[in-house]
Amino acid sequence: MGDPRGAGAESGLAGKSDPGAPAPGGASLKGEREEPNQGSVLFLGGNEVKSSAVVKYSSAPPQAAFARLQEKTDLKLPPANWLRESAKLGPAGATILGNSKKGKPFSSFGMAYDFIDSIGNDVDVVSDSENIKKLLKIPYSKSHVSMAVHRIGRTLLLDDLDIQELFMRSSQTGDWTWLKEFYQRLIDQKWQRKKKSKEHCISGDGAAQPVPPPEEQHQEETTEDQTAEAGRVSWPAPFEMPSSLSEDASASNQGLKNDFVRNILWTFEDIHMLVGSNMPIFGGGRYPAVSLRLRDNNKPINVLTGIDYWLDNLICNVPELVMCFHVNGIVQKYEMIKTEDIPNLENSNFSTKVVKDIAQNILSFLKANCTKEGHTYWLFKASGSDIVKLYDLTTLCEETEDKYQNPFTMPVAILLYKVACNMMLKKNQNRKHYGTIRTLLLNCVKLLDKGRHPQIIASANYMLSELFQLDEPKKEEGGEFPLNGNSDESYSEEEEEMPDSDENGSYSTSSDPPDDNKAVAVIKSVGELSVPEKYKSTHQIRPSCAFPVCHDTEERCRLVLNYVLEGLKSVDSSIKKESDLPAADPSTPIPLKYEDESASVGPECLEKQMALFLDKMGSFREVKHSSQSGMIPGSWQYKMKLQLILKSSKAYYVLSDAAVSLQKYGRALRYIKLALQCHDTYCCLCTNMLSEVLLFLCQSLTLCGDIQLMLAQNANNRAAYLEEYNYQTKEDQEILHSLHRESSCQVFSWATDLSTDLECQLSISCKCYEAANEILLFSNLKGQNPEQYTQVLKRMGNIRNEIGVFYMNQAAALQSERGENKAVSAAEQQLWKKSFSCFEKGIQNFESIDDATNAALLLCNMGRLMRICAHAHCAAAVDFKREFSHEEALYYNKAVDYYLKALRSLREREVHPAVWDSVNWELSTTYFTMATLLQDYAPLSRKAQEQIEKEVSESMMKSLKYCDVDTVSARQPLCQYRAATVHHRLASMYHSCLRNQVGDEHQRKQHRVLVDLHYSKAVKFFHLLKDVPCELLRVQLERVAFAEFQMASQNSSAGKLKTLSGALDIMIKTQSVFQLIRKELVAEFEQRLEDNKSNVENVPAEDSSTSLNKEEIVKLLGIFESRLSFLLLQSIKLLTSTKRKVGGNSEEEEILKTNKNVYSLLLRSAANKNLTLLERTEVVLNLLEKLTRDNEGNNLGIQ
Repeated sequence: MGDPRGAGAESGLAGKSDPGAPAPGGASLKGEREEPNQGSVLFLGGNEVKSSAVVKYSSAPPQAAFARLQEKTDLKLPPANWLRESAKLGPAGATILGNSKKGKPFSSFGMAYDFIDSIGNDVDVVSDSENIKKLLKIPYSKSHVSMAVHRIGRTLLLDDLDIQELFMRSSQTGDWTWLKEFYQRLIDQKWQRKKKSKEHCISGDGAAQPVPPPEEQHQEETTEDQTAEAGRVSWPAPFEMPSSLSEDASASNQGLKNDFVRNILWTFEDIHMLVGSNMPIFGGGRYPAVSLRLRDNNKPINVLTGIDYWLDNLICNVPELVMCFHVNGIVQKYEMIKTEDIPNLENSNFSTKVVKDIAQNILSFLKANCTKEGHTYWLFKASGSDIVKLYDLTTLCEETEDKYQNPFTMPVAILLYKVACNMMLKKNQNRKHYGTIRTLLLNCVKLLDKGRHPQIIASANYMLSELFQLDEPKKEEGGEFPLNGNSDESYSEEEEEMPDSDENGSYSTSSDPPDDNKAVAVIKSVGELSVPEKYKSTHQIRPSCAFPVCHDTEERCRLVLNYVLEGLKSVDSSIKKESDLPAADPSTPIPLKYEDESASVGPECLEKQMALFLDKMGSFREVKHSSQSGMIPGSWQYKMKLQLILKSSKAYYVLSDAAVSLQKYGRALRYIKLALQCHDTYCCLCTNMLSEVLLFLCQSLTLCGDIQLMLAQNANNRAAYLEEYNYQTKEDQEILHSLHRESSCQVFSWATDLSTDLECQLSISCKCYEAANEILLFSNLKGQNPEQYTQVLKRMGNIRNEIGVFYMNQAAALQSERGENKAVSAAEQQLWKKSFSCFEKGIQNFESIDDATNAALLLCNMGRLMRICAHAHCAAAVDFKREFSHEEALYYNKAVDYYLKALRSLREREVHPAVWDSVNWELSTTYFTMATLLQDYAPLSRKAQEQIEKEVSESMMKSLKYCDVDTVSARQPLCQYRAATVHHRLASMYHSCLRNQVGDEHQRKQHRVLVDLHYSKAVKFFHLLKDVPCELLRVQLERVAFAEFQMASQNSSAGKLKTLSGALDIMIKTQSVFQLIRKELVAEFEQRLEDNKSNVENVPAEDSSTSLNKEEIVKLLGIFESRLSFLLLQSIKLLTSTKRKVGGNSEEEEILKTNKNVYSLLLRSAANKNLTLLERTEVVLNLLEKLTRDNEGNNLGIQ
């Protein structure tokens, strides 16, 4: 191919526009990147080939018009404007027809950096158009082929690998000696010794290129040497934060510049290629787009030249070719040829279908064998040879002393890094790429030397840690990512080592040269490339690697911490002032502060530490922070370490939270301690705290408070928690050592130490919540995060309740230890004050967030505290005769006030039924206790009997008011028992009044009514319970006694007989009580017999299986027998006297007869002292049964 610039001399002389222009399809302004525009689709060679091209980028000025030179023009003479400056033509000596310089070895990387979105996903191949043409001409050409191949995802990057130039450089630098030796053993020595012509370099298609003058040549070589050296020293800086990733353009200054006039997305059949082209394109008039070629009229166009022209036009989407024929530099004629006609030219006939097959076979061969991302593969065909071999240079390089000699290592690593960065920007849009990102970053880190490139390694490890979402539930990961392993690469070892089948090529045999076994794959003959689908790959390039599925939170966090640690090591290794640091042995554990006694961490000491902490937190914005390790603020080490430390803090927080859910509180405290130590270091380094970081600190302190509270509530497992707390992994130790390079990590020690003292643990928990609350207040986060503020206040209220209950229980314990008749101690009073203060503050916390339920519970606890105070004064009574004191009354009334406040806080039962019922019960209990004490220890020295009775009656009725006997609940039996007891006590009180007081008849009559009413209600409630026979029997006996008292005041026989009959009826109604007693006694007896049969030794004297109080039953049974005997005797006397006076009827005679019979049996039973309790019960039941039958038969009784 001749020099096309001569053929365009006329356009230059005519002052036309610069002829270099992009293909039709919409070129953009110079230096701009284009949006993809669909190029035209060409069906060439009888619909055999489908091709389309889209110009992605063009740096060419507006298209120059094509103009024919006059015939006989001498092309050897320079035009008039030769080497002149022109705004349109650019600097002198430059041409905008296209850069004819030899392609750079990293040209594909320059394009890849500019079109990072396409790498790994949409594009199969990225390369210079000259490399594409050279590959597709392999079966037709005897020229040597030497190319470097790299894989990024599904994309292959192809670059010219000039072995001669490489070895010329290696002779100066000493690099690549291993490859030189390998090459010398592999290749013909004569070919290697051939020198390039000093005048011109002949390329494979016969095209000549001018050689620059010696000065330019020296300058170009110097520039390239400097560029290559820069490429080994400095590379694009890593990103600072995932949210601010930017495509670093610094690569353009380091030898990786995209020098092509235009970048084209070329689709050839099903192959998508990003191609760089410098071919000049002309247009204007009736020639919208043409390519211009210069040919010697005496030399026919051969197949290689035809394929070259055809592919150039396809790639650039140019529909026509203009041929300028000359003889010895004298223009003869021009000829227009359509692109689709080029394959049919005379002497240049070739099949486009074969070229398509060649392209598909080569791509399949490369994809099947270039499997390892980050590795440099060498595709080599010697001159005149038919064998094409593929070598893995990275594997060969790793066998040498310096595995980083490969000059492609850094560009590949940077490209892997950049593609990962680009995908990280979109990671929230599509999480299925996480596996791909992870693979890219891991391969990037593998390629780099930790000592030479700490910045990229640190950044890559941080990005790896960012892939794991610490705050997401496990099930989302399991559902979204494939469960197919955690391999670091997209290919398994089996696939990498498996040789291809015969149809896909094979490895070399023993007849090949000795070093041929180094080849990854071999094409035995270039002729095979023309066979359709000969090399169709069975090894599909996987689009992404499987992302590791973490089956639990700890595994996920440990992976994150592992990457963070690697990042921290890279940052720390790059800081030069290490000699100023105190030596730390990574294998020596850092001792965790632990004290058996809490003297140094008491509440007073805690207050001081808390004050110092809040003072620091409040003033950190004004204080200049400095790094102990000598990091410069604003440097990459500074920024990266901040991000890594914050990430580790979050990981430890999540670990701590997970440990809490597993009830591993010692482990949880250890993790939250590490999280806060990370945060302490962050605060030491950071000059401007972000609100998100402050919020996270608030959350960490809140969790720490939760853990300390749980430790306090589970004191029984303290030994196990201590063991968990003191355990440390090597990873945690190394992270701590990195933190200690910047900070002492002691700011939060007051919050994270494991104390053995319960009070101290509760105090620490409270201080953690208070610190979190202060942070929310002074940083103005309260309004932005109302939920967090509510949670903190709720926890503050809760811990203050816990501390209040703790002090209250301590006061109660002191009270129980204090003997009777001793005054209240100062220690008790101090504990009351502390408890009261905690409850008061807790109520304020809950009221500030409108939490009525919890406020009611704390008010309930304050009521309980007042009752404890009242009870303490009760126990402190020193008088011989005990009276209900004024102090007791005062505290009980205060308790009542707090319970009523709690009810007002709740407003209605529907707000929280359980709490409402609980407060009502406590209020009922308080009234009942107060009334009972007033009744049992009446303060007669201060109040009149009538006033006391009135107060007792009022308190008892209020107790009944708040005692819910109707609602079905677990507390219903208690409420029924309380109601029965209240009615019993009121009946007893009025009964006593009637016996002991002499008043007006109206009041006595009223009292009699009340006695009857309350006794009957007490009996009703005791009957409902069915398991309180003693209480029911006692009430019934009191009713009989009341009947006897009434009978004593009666004068008429008829009245006495009526009252007597009523009393006997009450006695008969106790039958159910004795049946219950008998049932219990029989069960006890049978149990004893069974135990005796089983030969059970040491049978206790009292069987614990029964709830009966035998002593009480014996006592009540004795009273019952005596009263029944008395009533029967009085009945017999009255009935006998009535019979004598009036003459009895048959019914009365029958009653008299029955009563005499029962009385007789009762006397005999009483005389027999050998009867057991069960036998006496049986006798009573028999007697009551006789009376019952008589009563039913005669239908006589109290109506």
